[in-house]
Amino acid sequence: MLFHIISCLRGDINYKRLRAKLPRGVLLVGPPGTGKTLLARAMASEAGVPFFSISASEFVELYVGTGAARIRDLFKVARKRAPSIIFIDELDAVGGKRGRGSNSEDDRTLNQLLVEMDGFELDKKVVVIASTNRPETLDPALCRPGRFSRKVFVGQPDEEGRRKILAVHFRGVPLEEDTSYICNAVASLTQGLVGADLANIVNEATLLAARRGGAIVLMEDIMEAIRRTKFEIN
Repeated sequence: MLFHIISCLRGDINYKRLRAKLPRGVLLVGPPGTGKTLLARAMASEAGVPFFSISASEFVELYVGTGAARIRDLFKVARKRAPSIIFIDELDAVGGKRGRGSNSEDDRTLNQLLVEMDGFELDKKVVVIASTNRPETLDPALCRPGRFSRKVFVGQPDEEGRRKILAVHFRGVPLEEDTSYICNAVASLTQGLVGADLANIVNEATLLAARRGGAIVLMEDIMEAIRRTKFEIN
């Protein structure tokens, strides 16, 4: 499904000829740190379209109308730059079930999000991707057809998945060995780790290299970074 969306945004598939509709919303579901944001960003990069990323918590404000206004502004810009992708991280921060509490401002913000998604013109190629690790808390209205009715589970990456994630994070980093060799080696040693852990390993390895005054990242830097990440050593 994700490849289909990329092809439509890129113009490879003439979906209008058969009166098909581009999916409006996709919900990425999975534990924290599994790479949902990276996946959404990679889709925009592959499709060659603008990527607008925001955390849903940024819509949550004490001042009346602020959250709804931010949503309107975000969708307005995305429409002008269409084809484009909007990514809303931690959708549950603003998309929780309505009527459970007394915060009517949250309800207004959620209502505005629903209005914006329903207001897409058929010829506007704007896809909204959102992420959550608590899909059961979302308001049912968000998951109706035409909104976030399509769900993709993003779990812990397997060894091949870890290798691909590492290749992204090691890009441009001066290494002691060939990048492919390093990625394969690290992927085999990091079973059970998620995308955020792998990003942390790469960053920690570069910091270790910098602290010792090195011009390149050595395998010993990477091994120490793996050890620190696995055992949460600072």
